[in-house]
Amino acid sequence: MSVSDNLLSGKGIEVTYGAKPHLFGPPGHGIKVLHGVDIDIGRGETVGIVGESGSGKTTLGRALLRLVDVTAGAIHFDGKDITRLPATDIRPLRRRMQMIFQDPMASLNPRHTIRRILVEPLLLHRLASDRKDAERRVAKILERVTLPQACLDRNPHELSGGQRQRIGIARAALLKPDFVLADEIVSGLDVSTQAQVLNLLKELSRDLGLSMAFISHDLSVIRAVCDRVYVLRHGRVEEEGDCERVFTAPASAYTRMLLDAIPLPEIDPKWLGRESLMEEAPAA
Repeated sequence: MSVSDNLLSGKGIEVTYGAKPHLFGPPGHGIKVLHGVDIDIGRGETVGIVGESGSGKTTLGRALLRLVDVTAGAIHFDGKDITRLPATDIRPLRRRMQMIFQDPMASLNPRHTIRRILVEPLLLHRLASDRKDAERRVAKILERVTLPQACLDRNPHELSGGQRQRIGIARAALLKPDFVLADEIVSGLDVSTQAQVLNLLKELSRDLGLSMAFISHDLSVIRAVCDRVYVLRHGRVEEEGDCERVFTAPASAYTRMLLDAIPLPEIDPKWLGRESLMEEAPAA
């Protein structure tokens, strides 16, 4: 893949937590989490990042979004070096680089209604001409993520876990991003709801031309939604390649160990059809 085909690239990424800078000489010792990671995410491509707990996969995702600072290496987004851009220069890019969190309650203000949570970002980023236009866009995206309009006047705690995750997806999609990082977003959901959320993401990625990085410890999820996969071990890339090739003929003994140790239940194909995306009634 040529550089021009990549929307987001990281070269030699290192992240060290807790290093204290010295007035003279190199910084003090901290905990190095990433050790020279290279990763490329093509335009319109979905890339999986998988590994055991503590492998550095979440840190890698946050580094790509510049939510944590790298101590070495370089990150390029749409051809622009963003490695050490100051916050004021990063801010205009935030709309184009969205994150969907594992726990949607961590990113949804519990005191705000779903209407306010979805409408305000549109007005803030000037993606709607006025509030009426914003409300129209919100109503449309709610249909897209198969949630009833009644959800708009609810607070996050009044919705189910699957519904809250769809609100997180809707909020990201409303901002028309180029790149979305999804961090363990289906862990904790039942199998049928997992499949509905995954199917929704695949549809949005295809229809909006999104590039995505999908972080998960669940290998069956990675295999279901990703084009390529990076296997991380102790902050290093153990293996990378086409998803189907890595899962059927892994080159690394570590990847084979992961495949042997973690069951790969097949998602019932009926859940991957559009007909599975049934509306859930808001929780009472």
